[in-house]
Amino acid sequence: MAQSGLWAVALLLPASLPAQKVNAAITNLSDASGAAATDGATHLGVDEIVQRLADGEKKRAEDLKGYTEQRRYSVAYRGFPANLSATIVVETTYDAPVNKQFHILSQTGSKMLADHVLKKLLEAEREAAQNPAATAPTTANYSFTLVDQQFVDGRLCYVLHVEPKTNSRLLYRGTIWVDADDFAVAKIEAEPARNPSFWIRETKIHHVNAKTGEFWLPEHNQSQTDVRLGGRATLTIDYGAYKMETGDAPRQQADLQAQDPAQSRK
Repeated sequence: MAQSGLWAVALLLPASLPAQKVNAAITNLSDASGAAATDGATHLGVDEIVQRLADGEKKRAEDLKGYTEQRRYSVAYRGFPANLSATIVVETTYDAPVNKQFHILSQTGSKMLADHVLKKLLEAEREAAQNPAATAPTTANYSFTLVDQQFVDGRLCYVLHVEPKTNSRLLYRGTIWVDADDFAVAKIEAEPARNPSFWIRETKIHHVNAKTGEFWLPEHNQSQTDVRLGGRATLTIDYGAYKMETGDAPRQQADLQAQDPAQSRK
């Protein structure tokens, strides 16, 4: 029965957050302060914020043609019948618009956790990438309420409460911080829209995105899942440096060839 609870953890975080183009995120962000921002505050309504968020996500998705990066997935379970942990290091390749592939570079620790939690996590993320619209932070998927303005690592953010419009396992409910300059999701504190298993009592998700160039991509994920039999599983994803392919690359190469005809023969 305890193994059933552990396997259920695999259905949580990756199917929702990394696929959000929040795809889904990179400078470390501090916790937002509890006080509302005053200096630099703006007065946009929630509808305009959400529309600008959708427009920004769409443009960034169109411009980002692909990337490669190395990730570290770890899970630690403490409880009945034993304390277990596992880690896999993965090379991730994304080719726009929906192709995401994973190559496992190393694996340590519990084979059961690696096979039935971490590798299931990769499968769920690959599945979610096939239909990014189903997980995007848009009015098709969520209802939004503007609750505050706060600074996150020196950047003004709108704080929005989000409620999923369906109980899809790919969605979540909670709070998002939307960068007021770029209209990108900087941070998420949430729980899954639907409990994936009887064995799961509660899951809390902390997700951080950060900016590399013009793109906001994941930097860190952590979720804590309480299992009904009394154990707790902590899942952590640390994202490495991104090597990105953008929409400007083909144009830059064409310009180079025009300046140096020898390039076109290479």
